[in-house]
Order: sequence, then C-alpha cells, then structure tokens
Amino acid sequence: MNPQFSIPKFRLPEFVGKLGRALPQWPHAIALVAGLNAALKLKLLPEDGLTALDEKLFCVRVLDTGGTACFTYRDGLFRPVFSPTREPDLAFAANLSAFLQLLARQEDPDTLFFKRELEITGDTELGLIVKNMLDAVVWPRLPFARS
Repeated sequence: MNPQFSIPKFRLPEFVGKLGRALPQWPHAIALVAGLNAALKLKLLPEDGLTALDEKLFCVRVLDTGGTACFTYRDGLFRPVFSPTREPDLAFAANLSAFLQLLARQEDPDTLFFKRELEITGDTELGLIVKNMLDAVVWPRLPFARS
C-alpha cells in the first residue's frame, strides 16, 4: 500500500443503493468474474486452494451501491451465476469503502468483520480457505503517478 494514499471509510447516500437495487445485477457478476479470471491467468491466485472452490456458489453484495454479484468456480474458470437457485455456500456483504480498503490491503477481513463492517455468511471452512487465498495474493506493483 502507498502510505500517501488512504481510502477513507464512507457510505454512499441511500438513494444510490435504492437505484442500484433497481438496476440489472448481471453486469456486476460479469465484471467480478472477469477480474477473477484475469487473476487466474496472471497466476495471482494460489492454485492449491482452487479445488476447494469447485462448484461452490459465492455472492458478494455491496450494500451502499445496491449491487450483488454471484459466481461459481467450475472447470478451471470463475463463471457468473445470474439467477441463483440456492443459498450461497459463502457470501460477503459490506459497503463499498470496506471492499476498497480490503483490495488496497488497508484493512484485513478479520478487523472489518469484528468491527461489523464486513458480513460473512455460509461455510466457515470455505471462508477461511478464501481468506487465506486472498492473503497469499501478491499484487503487482504499479508505478505511483505524481501530478
């Protein structure tokens, strides 16, 4: 993480979530799956944990944007699930700022969970596997642009 850049905790206005829930949700799943599959192709995700994800249903809800993305891992790829027919094996829910802080590694999932800013439901063992996989990711360093 760049010490000069910090993502603040914020919550988008309520109308954003209402509007977001009224919009189609499939673009969220496609975008998330594209990112996950890119991480696979770049070998950023540890391969030893992927078999545990096989055929599992995952859902990510961004509470203050109203967006939901559901997906599965099958035949070596992440795939969107547009109309889930069952409860997810593992689900995450948080505001946008919490997810951004996780991605930037400014906060860890345990801290956000215990602060009640990240909700995790479903299979506890699967959740631990996913957490460990994400912790093992070594993000490529991008040059910091100065203006």
